[in-house]
Amino acid sequence: MKKVFIDTMGCQMNKSDTERMLGILSCLDYEETKEPKEADLLIVNTCSIRQLSEDKAFSMLGLWGKWKSEGKKIKIGLCGCVAQQKAEKTFRRAPYVDFVLGTHKIYSLPEIIKRAEAGERVCECTETNATEDDKAAEFPIHRVKSVNAWIPITEGCNNFCTYCIVPYTRGRERSRQPEIIIKEVKDALNQGFKEITLLGQNVDSYGKDFKDKNYRLAQLLRDINSLDGNFRIRFVTSYPTDITDELIETVVELDKVCEYFHIPMQSGSSVVLKAMNRRYDRDTYKKIVEKVRKMVPDVTITSDFIAGFPGETEEQFQETLSAIDEFELDYSNTAAYSPREKTIAAKWVDKYIDEDIKTERLARLNEKVRENCLKSNLKFVGREMEILVEDFENHKGQNVITGRARNNKIVHVPCEKDLTGEFVNVKITGAKTWYLQGELI
Repeated sequence: MKKVFIDTMGCQMNKSDTERMLGILSCLDYEETKEPKEADLLIVNTCSIRQLSEDKAFSMLGLWGKWKSEGKKIKIGLCGCVAQQKAEKTFRRAPYVDFVLGTHKIYSLPEIIKRAEAGERVCECTETNATEDDKAAEFPIHRVKSVNAWIPITEGCNNFCTYCIVPYTRGRERSRQPEIIIKEVKDALNQGFKEITLLGQNVDSYGKDFKDKNYRLAQLLRDINSLDGNFRIRFVTSYPTDITDELIETVVELDKVCEYFHIPMQSGSSVVLKAMNRRYDRDTYKKIVEKVRKMVPDVTITSDFIAGFPGETEEQFQETLSAIDEFELDYSNTAAYSPREKTIAAKWVDKYIDEDIKTERLARLNEKVRENCLKSNLKFVGREMEILVEDFENHKGQNVITGRARNNKIVHVPCEKDLTGEFVNVKITGAKTWYLQGELI
């Protein structure tokens, strides 16, 4: 049997795509290896949200190309968002690459591998306005062994934020059919997974594009919640103004759906939000967060922020810092602005922020996030929480289980027994910046 190594970059959507590719390749007599030098087929599944990820991908390809030039018999593939974005340019920059596979064509992999093995250089990056659900049922999904199964329910994005490459690499929003999603959920539960996370660039838009039925995210959550078994349900990512009262009420109503919302804000300044082409201002975001907190007890709300967006002033950046405090955001992903080809903001060269200023603002932003994470965690000291155990390891001579509460808080608990995959009740005894400490009840 031949061996394949896939280096996966970026978000959980990419990781989900890799699991599907590994499932397809298993039907072609490939087995996964964690050692690149053992592989007959090397693939990098890329993310193009930031320039650093793209640079890392081509660096990896360069290393593999060197192995090929030294006589190693391997095939090399580029997949994911960089592949979709760069397409034919890849062969000029990395002539040792055998195939380029875009984000819309994962299920074309068998034909592409066949052609590549026959010596052909293949580029398949044709965009489509439909999902490939009709082909999904033909292949298994080679899921990473864990307690959490990631299942995409939408693909693409319609928002065209001025900084974001996703609509150009993933295409327009396309909702997967509920029966396909529910089958994948059932399969994952039968394989022993205890947590299901529904994925989408804008997961709350699920079902908007259905022409033949009125079926939205709230209904999908109800249908999954009704399945037998003791498991949890999460969904990410939410676009602020797509969060409906019905969705919030559904989260409260359903016992398996977790009290967790990831709601990217991107900037605390209404002026910058308008330049980003976000469909809300600071006050609107505030009202959404306040509504979620009022309706969902013990909810965790996390966000995303960009430092140094073109034209951002120091005063506007200060508004981002104050938003994290005012809205009591429990955690936020952060990044310095990185211009992406094809996006509108990439053309605003005259408004670019100096790299040193971006770096300094990002450092202050990260410090603010750390402060708020600790404040958030301290609220739970003395409380009892249910956690789903994800890991068991020896840390500094002590055996410890690590689990996740329903509201996504990470908890470390001293324990001599491996309880991975089990739900256990703990009392929170302490709080650190990134996690809680607890003891078994």
